[in-house]
Amino acid sequence: MLKKKKTLLALSLIPQYVFITWLSNYPEFVERFYSNGFYPFISKIFRYTLGWLPFSFGDLIYTISIIYIVRWLYINRKRLRKDTKQWFIDVFSTIAIIYLIFHLFWGFNYYRLPLHKSLNIANDYTTEQLVSVTEQLIKKSNNLHFIITKNDTIKTNLPYSKSEILKMAPVGYKNLKQVFPHLEYNPKSVKKSLYSYPLTYMGFSGYLNPFTNEAQVNGLIPAYKVPTTASHEIAHQLGYAAENEANFIGCMAAINHDDIYFRYTGYTFGLRFCLNEIYRRDACLFEDMVADVNKGILKNYKEVREFWEAHENPTEPLFKLFYGNFLKANNQNKGMESYSYVVALLVNYFETESL
Repeated sequence: MLKKKKTLLALSLIPQYVFITWLSNYPEFVERFYSNGFYPFISKIFRYTLGWLPFSFGDLIYTISIIYIVRWLYINRKRLRKDTKQWFIDVFSTIAIIYLIFHLFWGFNYYRLPLHKSLNIANDYTTEQLVSVTEQLIKKSNNLHFIITKNDTIKTNLPYSKSEILKMAPVGYKNLKQVFPHLEYNPKSVKKSLYSYPLTYMGFSGYLNPFTNEAQVNGLIPAYKVPTTASHEIAHQLGYAAENEANFIGCMAAINHDDIYFRYTGYTFGLRFCLNEIYRRDACLFEDMVADVNKGILKNYKEVREFWEAHENPTEPLFKLFYGNFLKANNQNKGMESYSYVVALLVNYFETESL
């Protein structure tokens, strides 16, 4: 009887996949009944239950799971040869359960309505529009930078510990909900990842645990990156699965923060995306525009770049390839490249809203 149940469970992967593929064609349905219906309820339960813990419960579960999987594979290594069919049934029945839980707890958000439709803004833009918004971002970033440092050549150093920054991050969402009421964030659950070292060598600043709804921030990244990374992961917690959308919302949350250092990181975060897009379109124009950026801001960019360069290793591209394919499998057709699409949201939003 148990073997029959496991077989049925393993085979359930097929109807699950068919159902999810079918559901992906109805983003309005997902938006209404899951992303703005069931998901906020389940995510709040997890944050109320686990948010108060000073450590990442999800990372602890991952650790235990990895140990269990390695132990199971070792113990059952001979079964693979003697009873191959049942071995695979056991494996795929477990995968079926994980696949179901992943989508139920968070993954269906990949199939929700695109953010530009929710905001009722365009999803394309001209180079002229890009240049106009970038010039505004340069002016705003330079102004904040000079207020903080009193010297346009000095990089900004945040006067807070990384733990303090994580506690401060939700304030941006408290202010942002005045503009976007659906972005209310309570309770909070933003933590340093227990896997900060592996994350660093994998090339990731943070991640959301889809099974516990804890926002994980890499505790080793430069402090300058923590405000926008934390804000980005909170956006994932609120159900915005697409990386480009989480980048835009995280940028907006930092920009709307009470603290000037958060606002500085938010504006320079958006500026970096726009400058990169200008470079992709016209390298000469990029050189002209980047010359107007305070040298201290460029030093903050350099600080982050050098951090990642110092941790480059042969395995990083493999992890990026895996995650890129994961995104493509979950309705993010451009994979990791979808990160750059945040520019379209920034340009079209700031075309109508004042910086």
